[in-house]
Parts: sequence; C-alpha cells; structure tokens
Amino acid sequence: MTDCNHCVGLSRSRLLRRAAAEAGRGLPAIEPGMPLPAGTGLSRRSFLTHSAGAMLAVYGSSKLGLRALEEGIAAAAGASPQQVLVSVFLEGGADALSILSPQGDPLYRKLRPKLALSGGTTFAEDPRLHWHPAATSLATLYGEKKVTVMPAVGYTNADQSHFTSRHYWEVGATSTSLRTGWLGRYLDHAGVADNPLQGLSLDDTLAPSLATAKVPVASIDGPDKYDFWSNRVWGEVEERMLEAIGALGTQHGDAGLQAAGSVSAQVHRLRTQLVPFQAQDGKAAYTSPVAYPKSDDAFPARLAGLAAMLGAGLPLRCVALSAPGEYDTHSNQGPALASGLQLTADSLLAFQRDLEARGLADRVLVHVWSEFGRRAQENGSSGTDHGAAGAGFLVGTRVKGAMIGEFPGLATGLDDDGNVKATSDFRGIYASLLEQWLGADAGAVIPGADSFARSTLLT
Repeated sequence: MTDCNHCVGLSRSRLLRRAAAEAGRGLPAIEPGMPLPAGTGLSRRSFLTHSAGAMLAVYGSSKLGLRALEEGIAAAAGASPQQVLVSVFLEGGADALSILSPQGDPLYRKLRPKLALSGGTTFAEDPRLHWHPAATSLATLYGEKKVTVMPAVGYTNADQSHFTSRHYWEVGATSTSLRTGWLGRYLDHAGVADNPLQGLSLDDTLAPSLATAKVPVASIDGPDKYDFWSNRVWGEVEERMLEAIGALGTQHGDAGLQAAGSVSAQVHRLRTQLVPFQAQDGKAAYTSPVAYPKSDDAFPARLAGLAAMLGAGLPLRCVALSAPGEYDTHSNQGPALASGLQLTADSLLAFQRDLEARGLADRVLVHVWSEFGRRAQENGSSGTDHGAAGAGFLVGTRVKGAMIGEFPGLATGLDDDGNVKATSDFRGIYASLLEQWLGADAGAVIPGADSFARSTLLT
C-alpha cells in the first residue's frame, strides 16, 4: 500500500458509477452539467446462482426468461469463434510522462526535478522516450511487435474531471447526453438478444462502456463464480438431474422432440465446459499453462480466468475490467505509480503468453486506456495533477506494432495549461477497432465517426 492520496473527484466518480451499475441504488446528487453514468436505469437481475451465493448479474434481460438465456449462451458457444476485444482501464489518469518518460527532451528534468526518471528501455520509434522500469513486461511484448503505443491519445479541449472525461471515453463521444457505452452500442448492432456473455464485465458491477439499450450483457467477479442453479436441488441429485437433461440431446424422430433435444444437448455441453471453473475450497479449479503474478488484487486471477473461459469456448465478444493501482497520483507518485503499473504489465504479459499457449492469441486484442494523462510539471507534493492527453496501448499478436500519433514534445506540445496535446483522438481509435477488428460499421456506433482519422491497427 502506498501513501498516494487520490482526489475527491475520483472517489465521487467511483461512487456514482457503482450506484448506476447496481440496480435499486439511488444515484447521489449530480451537479448541473455533469453527465449521468452510462447504464443508468438498465435493468439488473440475478441469472445463475451458486449454492454458496455467488451469481452472474445480467443487465437488460427483463424480456427473457432464465432458460432462454441459458439456451442462448449454449447456442452461441456452438457457433464459429469470433474476435474478442478486452478493455483494460487504468483508473485515475495514468501519467504518460512516466510510463513513457521523455528523458531525451531537454525540458523534462526542468519540469520534473524530483520525479524525472532515468534509464529504462528506450522506445524504438522515438529515442526520446523510455519505458518505465515497472513496465518492462510491456516493453518485452513491444519488442516482439505485439504492442502498439499511443503516446498522446485524447481529445481536443480536454475536460480534466475524472467523472466527465471518463464518461466521454466510456460512451465514445464528448457528449453528456449519451446513456449507452460504445461497446454496448456495438453489441446492440452486432449482438444477439439471448447471450449475456457477449458483453462481460469482470467486476461486481457493470462497466459503463458495456451498457446497452437492446441486448443483455453480464457482470461477474470471476469465472469460478459462474454455475447452473436448480431450486432446492444440489449435490449428487443435481448432478444426476443435469446428466439426465443432457441425455435428452439424443436424436429423435419427432421434429419437436428433436428441437428440444438439440437445445438440451447445447445446454449440457455448456454445463460440461463450465465444470472446470467451479471453485473448490475457495480456490478456482481451472489451471493455466503459464504462471500469473501472485497478488491480493483480483486482476491477474481475472485475466487467468478469462483465458480459461476463452479456452473453453464460451461465447465472449467484449470484455471489460479495471487494472490494479492508484493512478490519480497527486502525491508520492513514484512508488504509487510503479506498484500498480508493475502488476498490470506483468499480468498482461502472462495473459498474452496464456493465450499463445492455448492457440487463441490471434482472436484476442487488448485495449489499455485511461481517462486522461497528467500535467507535465510536477506539483509540490511529489506528484502530478490532472492533464490532457495520455498513453494508450493495444496488445496482441495481430497488432501492427507501430506507434499511433507521435509524442509532441514539451517545448511546443503543451497546451496553455501545461498539459500534453493529443496527437491521436480516442474516437478515431474506437472507429478503427470497430472496423478493422470487430468488422462493424463505426458510423453506427461512434457519433460523427467520419470526422475522425483512422489508423492502421492490424498486420
């Protein structure tokens, strides 16, 4: 634990989003002009519960019964594998000028006499920049052409409020009126009405970027919390009951029985796939082909579980989770930033190696983002204050591995408030991800998509 003290705005942003994502909780007061969180008002229900009380929460599924959702997941699991986009959020405004420190810029040490870093792997595409020592795992993947870097990604006239800027990134527009997330709108166009796993928030609340208007999405602490549930039936009796249901999947001459049997077979197959995820004695029963970092934080375990879910053929399309760490580093930035960044980078490296070992790497792309960067000049508390453009990353075997945008430099690349100017727009990145990775019409998802430059993301 560090002595980093994040600002009141970050605490309030967390509170508001949690209230919005947990149905039944009233929203705290919101000042005029502040946007309502994406997903506000989306219905939430318990889908599958475990005898120990764990559950999968499904959002936006009020018109469908639980059996229809089970059957929808099973049917989707039997379809052809699809591309998966994983969104990883660095909450608090990660300092891009430390993650990729501009040690070759003559103004760097003048602006940061205490916080300036030395050493670290040189960033090949711009020798002024150096990888933070805690980001060595990202530097390793970058050296393998598996990381694309956006050194100054953001938007013009940046809002330095955690709440508002994060909202813009979540909804894919600089708009306070949107109530659906950009990934949620993609699923509304390309998803189905009965597969909540198409949008999965690996958290105990819904990630606002996944908030939909038409189709169900889900939230869960981890894959070991996912199970089929039978009212007042458990143990050996439950096992025999489910096996009997699975046996209905045999061929029948009657068309109606054949259709019912097909659904039963799909549900049985999904149940069998999920068996390895069930926790035993408080520990996940699934195994990973690689070692993940050991931590009290759930992030590495969630990534390990996600890789196992993909390996089991579960029908995931968009997954969102938050990275560990305190990135709102107004004070004591050095150790606070390094701790979270190290665990995040090491976990992402393990996840990539896991996918490669399972033969899944070409299907999965990871997008790492933060709501803004931080001011170029350090403050009087050995920290940095809210800025504008920040750093973003794309991780995977299919990425081009070439920088998007450029680092604008500290002499002419700062705005009037002393913040780094954006050289790539996050909405252009979203449009490129939609078109090149997900095969979708960006214009149907991102407002004004045609006005944002596209970048070549994939090889």
